[in-house]
Amino acid sequence: MLLPDPGDMHCPAAFKDEARRVLLGHEGRPKRWSKAVAGDDGLRRVLLKFIADFANWNEATSSAYLATSRALVRAAYGEEVPLVVDPFAGGGSIPLEALRVGCDAFASDLNPVACLILRAMLEDIPRHGPTLTDRLREATRRLREQIQRELGGLYPKDADGAVPIAYLWARTVRCEAPNCGAEIPLLRSLWLSKRPAQRRALRPRVVRRDAEPPNVVLDVFEPSDDTEVGNATVDRARATCLCCDAVLPPDRVRLQLSQQRGGADAVFGDTGERVGGARITAVVALRPGQTSRHYRPPAEGDYAAVRLARSRLAELLLDWERRGKEGLCPVPDEPVPPIGTLGFRVQRYGMLRWGDLFNGRQTLALVAASRCIAKLHQSEGGETVARLLALALGKVADFNCALTRWRASNEDIGDLFARQALPPSWDFVETDLTGSSYVGIERAVRHILEVVRRIQLSSLQAGTIGQLDATNTRLPDQVAGIYFTDPPYYDAIPYSDLSDFFFVWLKRTLGGGRVGALGALDPFDKRESLTPKDREAVQDETKVSNGRVKDRVFFEEKIGDAFAEGRRLLQEDGVGAIVFAHKTTDGWEALLTGVIHGGWIVTASWPVATESSSRLRAQNSAALATSVHLICRPRPEDAPIGDWADVLRELPKRVADWMHRLQGEGVRGADLVFACVGPALEIYSRYRAVETVDGREVALAEYLEKVWEVVGRSALEQVLGATDVNADAALEGALEEDARLTALFLWTLQSTEVPKAKDEDGEADEDAVRKVAAKGFSLPFDVVRRFSQPMGIDLEAWRGRIVAQAKGAVRLLPVVERAKALFGEDGAASAADWIESDANPNSQLSLFPEGERSLPQRPRRKSILNDDAELQTVAATTLDRLHAAMLLQASGHASALRTLIAAEQERGPAFLRLANALTALYPRGSQEKRLLDAMLLTVPR
Repeated sequence: MLLPDPGDMHCPAAFKDEARRVLLGHEGRPKRWSKAVAGDDGLRRVLLKFIADFANWNEATSSAYLATSRALVRAAYGEEVPLVVDPFAGGGSIPLEALRVGCDAFASDLNPVACLILRAMLEDIPRHGPTLTDRLREATRRLREQIQRELGGLYPKDADGAVPIAYLWARTVRCEAPNCGAEIPLLRSLWLSKRPAQRRALRPRVVRRDAEPPNVVLDVFEPSDDTEVGNATVDRARATCLCCDAVLPPDRVRLQLSQQRGGADAVFGDTGERVGGARITAVVALRPGQTSRHYRPPAEGDYAAVRLARSRLAELLLDWERRGKEGLCPVPDEPVPPIGTLGFRVQRYGMLRWGDLFNGRQTLALVAASRCIAKLHQSEGGETVARLLALALGKVADFNCALTRWRASNEDIGDLFARQALPPSWDFVETDLTGSSYVGIERAVRHILEVVRRIQLSSLQAGTIGQLDATNTRLPDQVAGIYFTDPPYYDAIPYSDLSDFFFVWLKRTLGGGRVGALGALDPFDKRESLTPKDREAVQDETKVSNGRVKDRVFFEEKIGDAFAEGRRLLQEDGVGAIVFAHKTTDGWEALLTGVIHGGWIVTASWPVATESSSRLRAQNSAALATSVHLICRPRPEDAPIGDWADVLRELPKRVADWMHRLQGEGVRGADLVFACVGPALEIYSRYRAVETVDGREVALAEYLEKVWEVVGRSALEQVLGATDVNADAALEGALEEDARLTALFLWTLQSTEVPKAKDEDGEADEDAVRKVAAKGFSLPFDVVRRFSQPMGIDLEAWRGRIVAQAKGAVRLLPVVERAKALFGEDGAASAADWIESDANPNSQLSLFPEGERSLPQRPRRKSILNDDAELQTVAATTLDRLHAAMLLQASGHASALRTLIAAEQERGPAFLRLANALTALYPRGSQEKRLLDAMLLTVPR
């Protein structure tokens, strides 16, 4: 964005000359560069190569790359380097990169947690020299010693000297079956370790005593075979009793856990023994001189330490009450978001306060740590180090709450925020936050020290930080050379609600509820005890702003005001970029409406691979594998009115050109669909309005309907080799509605990074692809509706026949689920006999009739059923016949398959054309692709 394009006719000659000089002086340059940069095209390629190389994380602190990048920016701008503005800065990656290449940066955010990160990274670290590292290490040492003194006796060593490093807990409920009443430990898995040399698991053992409910004992054992390890005791909130096999339904599980306020704490009787609540299932320990983990059942001493922690925590709360509840409650008592908030389900299990997300010992440890850091923050010169330690404590809480999970594959702990949600967890892990084996204070600070080291190696100047509403940055007009931001994703992520998890601890560590290190808690609403919600630019109808529900209209207006502010800040020759990775068309339309109303022209949209393909949201879904960067320019105040007819004439060529270009770069599926939106939108957004011949203004939503239609048509032309999807031609069979629906579905499902399914370690996993395909691939209903309607596909007509719909998603039915509908109750074997036994080759295929003939109503067979489960006659389509052939292939009826293929070849090219198209679209490893590939091998050449 910062550098002029040498291939552009308007690129200044002075920049090209200086860029050549800078690149030829670049340390470590390839020898061929001197010749390559001679021409403008060559200079362009070398600049792109330099940028790509510099994007490598290993070169992030390279003095040669840093110096060269800064020299190139000066070549473009002179000594007055541009200001880069990001008003939705969040964690600060955009302003950080701006500072690294020598620009000035202004970063703001409404959220105080984000502002604390920005202040630490962009102000504190650049302004302090190497002494910061030494000060942070020393403060961490003293903090750890202080916490250990306060938590003495809470994590006792074993009698043999082994040190417990993790306690594996399970919530429990009571079986409600008659004559049972056993305690059910809620376990996702009975595995403790799946490492080949360290396989350990839990083996349930039922102990029965007269006049008492049966008791479940969990023994640790070494399985020799996977079949020795039992199944999970809970699935989709249904709990299975290990004593009587009765199933406790979800509503009863939720009720029992609600009565325990989430069930993360053990319940003790009057004599000190555990009588209910959460139970320790195993203790992970390190023995002296050994590196491998040791697993053992819990001992009485383990529960005694838990009782001691609960007692100390109760004393702490009692002391606070005695002092008249002065200041904040030591345990976070702020409410979690209301039921219905996106990504939050913990409320249904009784976790109604943020403190409910931790058990007693975890809470006491975090309280002790926050108080120690608070003392450091109040000391002279300790503020900067205290802020860094407070951020480290947030990471500790992320890994040490009652919602974390044990990963048996690598004997490690998964953090709470593996994805942007707060789901319940039946079992969880607890660790000593002063320990070094998992993410305690020491390990969290090591991560921060690495950040400090890298930022200091980059020799950054400090940026400017503000806690501001993006609609009012308080900057002068036309001050920015670059407006670059990653705004909220419509209704995809509850940003402020999620940040409250960290904020409640930061308040107690740094701010004490006052205006201080965090800035104002909410500078616009002093009554808000958590992060700002009222002005946050998200679509969340559980919230109200100034009496208005925060619906789509609110989001469009809010984001539009923010982009209008960005338009005001940007110089006339400046460049804007807006990042978006939300995959629903509603989200895109809301964002684009804001962009256009804000006074921008969208000139391009580039997909950039910024997301991990192993992240949970990407697995087995049509989540974007890239973030799409919308490139924008300020729209002139005197922009003309556009003619609707001219816009429509230009649209198909623009989309076709960009689809060809992007596919050449390996962009596929949903990424490709949304990446085409930018160039298509340039045609529309360059006008201040677009009108029909009778003066009616064309809304953006109407134009985007045309964009989706053109993209869909272009996709079908490529997939099925047709040029007119409505033509009554030889390809009519391949272009029937169900074929169009299936082809577009699979085309959209494609990923820029394939295969998308991953195993537990994030590696490509074809077995996972097969498991997903067996259930049917899914897309959001909104996406399917958008591409089906303009293509003349009646989605409702194919529900239950080609697709299924539930919970806002559309599932493409696996071919095996269609067997009964295609062949009837007798299955493929009966159909094969029928095909092979008929002497007339044309009548052999009466199961798959031509034209208006219908599926036969033969004895003991049913054809495709309607919604009332009554027999109906429907014309079999080319896709029906193709699926039937795949099922014959799967069942090994080679003779019937050959007969069918021969008849289809006689019928015309549609069958094989569709088969070849679909085999190119089905994911590698899926059963459908294997069947199609095998079937095509039987086709006579």
